[in-house]
Formats: sequence, C-alpha cells, structure tokens
Amino acid sequence: MDSEALHRRAREKGVQPVVYWLMRAILQPVAHLYWRLSRIGREHVPAEGPVIFASNHRSFLDPFILGLIARRPIYYVAKEELFRHRLLGWVLNALGAFPVRRGTGDEEMVRTAKAILARGDAVLIFPEGTRVRPGPLGRPKRGVGRLALETGAPVVPVAIIGTEAVRNGWRFRPHKVRVRIGRPLTFPRVAEASPQLAAAVTDRIWPCVMLQWEWLGGLAPLRRAAVVGAGSWGMALATMLARAGVAVDLAARTPDTAAVLGAARANPRELPGVVLPAGVRVVPAAELDLARQDLVVFAVPAHALAAVVAEHGAGVHPRAGVLVRSWGVLPPLGGSAGAFVADRLPAARVATLGGPATARQALDGDVPLLIGAADRGRGRQLRDALAAAGFQVTVGDDLRAVELAAGTVPSVPVPAAHGVRAA
Repeated sequence: MDSEALHRRAREKGVQPVVYWLMRAILQPVAHLYWRLSRIGREHVPAEGPVIFASNHRSFLDPFILGLIARRPIYYVAKEELFRHRLLGWVLNALGAFPVRRGTGDEEMVRTAKAILARGDAVLIFPEGTRVRPGPLGRPKRGVGRLALETGAPVVPVAIIGTEAVRNGWRFRPHKVRVRIGRPLTFPRVAEASPQLAAAVTDRIWPCVMLQWEWLGGLAPLRRAAVVGAGSWGMALATMLARAGVAVDLAARTPDTAAVLGAARANPRELPGVVLPAGVRVVPAAELDLARQDLVVFAVPAHALAAVVAEHGAGVHPRAGVLVRSWGVLPPLGGSAGAFVADRLPAARVATLGGPATARQALDGDVPLLIGAADRGRGRQLRDALAAAGFQVTVGDDLRAVELAAGTVPSVPVPAAHGVRAA
C-alpha cells in the first residue's frame, strides 16, 4: 500500500472503529483464557491525553497484547514491509499501525506520531527497533527520547514477557503472558531535540523498561560476575568481562594469594604481559558473595572442579548464569565438565567455553571464542557481553561439542547440526 496514504489515514482518521473494536472483542477473551494474560500496574496508564508507551519487543503479537492495557486505541509503529500486502496493510492500518522505514531516521513516521499525540491519543514505541529474542533486552534507539522531548507527552515504561513462546510457526499454543507497567515519566518540552539530548532522555527511559522486564523475571544484562580460579584462564576471563563493563570479583584460593595478586594486579608466570583492569577486584575464594552475581565462572582444572562446585554451587543465585572453562580429565572416568556442573546446578543456566588453546590467545582476540549453552538466552547474554568488548564469539547449543573444540585451532568447527550461530 501507498505509505503516504497510510500515514495520512493514521493522522486524520485514526482507527477504523468497527474493525478495531471487533478485533479487541475477539482478542481479549483469547488473551485472558488461552494465554492467561496478567497486566500489572494498570493504574499507571493515563485514562486520557497524549501518552507514549515505550516497551520491549519479543513477538509480532506484542502490539495487540499491549493494546489491551488501555481502554482506548493505542497507535503503534510497524516495519513498512508488513504493509506491502494490500489486505494485511489495510487491516493493520485500521487497527492503528503506521509504517516506519527502519534504520533511516524516518521523518514521516515522526510527523505521524506527533500528529496522533497532538490530538490526545496514545502511541506505542518499541525503542529496540525490532524484535529481540531470546536473552536480555536489546539496545534502544534514541527516537523515543526525541518524541518525548518534542511533544511533551508523558512516557510510560512497559515490559512484556511470554509472547515469544506463544507461536510455533503458524500454530499458537497456550503460554502465560505478563505485562508490567511503570509510572509515567515526564520531560521538559523542546522545539527541536539534538541527537545527544534525545539519546540522554532515552537513556533515562530504557532503564525503567528494564526494571519492569527484570521484575517479570526477564534475563538481565551482565552487570556483576565472579570468576572462581585465579590462574591464566581465570585472569583472562576476568579481564574480558571487565573490558565489557562488568564488575568482576576474581577469587584466589588463599588470602595470601589474593593479597599478592590484588597488590601486583598481574601474574607474569601465569599470564605474562597482562594487567588486571580496574574493574576486577581480587578476593579470597572463602569471601566470595555469589548471591549478588549475574554470572559465576568456574575457571579451574578438571581435577579441582568437583571440589569447587561443592564449595560454591549452593551459593549461586537462582537466576545467575554459570560458565565453565575447565581443562584436563574429569576424574574418575573423564566426561564432560559442563555436564558435570549441569547435573548439580539447573542445566538451563550452565554454559561452557571453548575455542582457543591458551588464555593468551583468547585475550588477543584473534581466535574465536566458542560458547555452548543449552538455553539460547544465556548464550546470547554471554555473546553480547564478550562481543561488546571486541571479541569474536560463536554460540552453539551443544555443550559437549564446544568442550571438545577447546584447545583446537580455529579451523576446527563445532558441528552446525548442533545449532551454532555466529555473532
């Protein structure tokens, strides 16, 4: 359909009442009975006046489910590709959608959103710009900040979880869907927001969306990590995570070792030429507080893994991830270090690291890191953190295959049948 006509209809006519209210009448009982929809914080939704809803985006169902949080139409942006089919484009436009050209700073979309807000209606924005799944939330674009500043409309942060598990191909299945709505945010109005100012306001809005998301149980980005093992691999992984902006506790075996390493910030015998970043705090293993960590790394030889897991496994927070980098033969009969840990901790939280033969190679970043994670969200969480620090990362869902690749040259692949995905 003609993009200009779609925008003109959204600005001048709004939703098609018969189509909109009929669709809502059908969707509401389905959402409540089939998907057990819960909406938390509806008291924060303004009953009237202009408002911008800023939400994460997991599924094409999101705008339809989020439309049920208010008793009035909510207009939303959708990628222009969806409007190329004439009938689908007409229906979406009748339900309040208007197109956006992604990645171009679409001024036509901004004008339409401003016109809708100017007449006192509500607009739904997905600051990530596209669907992001699985794992933690993506990075927001600054458009929502610009719209808030140039219209003066309050911004309501919203998080939705569960819609990504509703659809399997064209089959819809029952799954709990939850929405949490935060308090409205207001910002001073300006005639024209600079990119820097729009980004600054977006950086105020997005943490409020993340707060709702994490309250719902969504996977958080890595902020804090503990690395158990202060050998070459432990120091290397602590350094990688610190480069990614993660606050790291590096656990040495004894208080004396921790004191020496903490003072020197280096261990030339284990990892020549590497100085621990300021974001790494060296502590004795006995003083580790694992209850506050987002990630716990076991970087120890295989013969010590059982003792380390027995000592620290119970202290790992129920929502924290676990990364295993172990080498050598697991006593008494060998076997997979990742499988060993997954048998003692929730398997969905466990990932393994393979790839380079030495910690020095890993830090140099010339050899890809291989991450094996049965849970795709955990794999993406680790990939995003390490990739942000400039490392090459490949993720697969077979822990054993990744462990077998540890210590090999980079030309040895993890089998594609096991779900390897390049960063």
